[in-house]
Amino acid sequence: MHNCFSKGGLLSLTTARKSWRDEKESQLSTPAGSGISARMGIEAGFLVLQRGFSDDCDNAISEEIAKVSGNALVGEDSQEVVDAVITWWREDDGDLIDELVDCLTYLTEGGQVWLLTPKVGRDGHVEPSDIQDAAPTAGLSLTSTFQASKDWIATRLVARKIGKK
Repeated sequence: MHNCFSKGGLLSLTTARKSWRDEKESQLSTPAGSGISARMGIEAGFLVLQRGFSDDCDNAISEEIAKVSGNALVGEDSQEVVDAVITWWREDDGDLIDELVDCLTYLTEGGQVWLLTPKVGRDGHVEPSDIQDAAPTAGLSLTSTFQASKDWIATRLVARKIGKK
């Protein structure tokens, strides 16, 4: 019988734990350029609107989305109907409900809104509870959240389904 507290057992357990932790961290911090657009469901041919982009945003995310979709990202002044809206949002950017409602006006049926917010500890961090409160008021459901890059969290929002009559 192998004792996990023996030198070999403890080392093996420590190595296994470190390997598991490293794997989880790499899943959580997928750097842009290595599949972020796939995690966001962006496909070739998608038309994507980008709102709120500024100097503090992660340009690599925008570049990858444009590359995968095969289209330049549409700007805020566009009147295009799009497959997805990427909105960079900070705590002091205004009313989140208004922003989410504005995002809906651009979306095709079945489209998605990706709300990118600074992660905890960064200037402009948005509390998850603020997003959870704003989404239903704007007619959206929050479906998933993940770390999009070193400094940004991505939250997926979709239009709520209306019950059949």
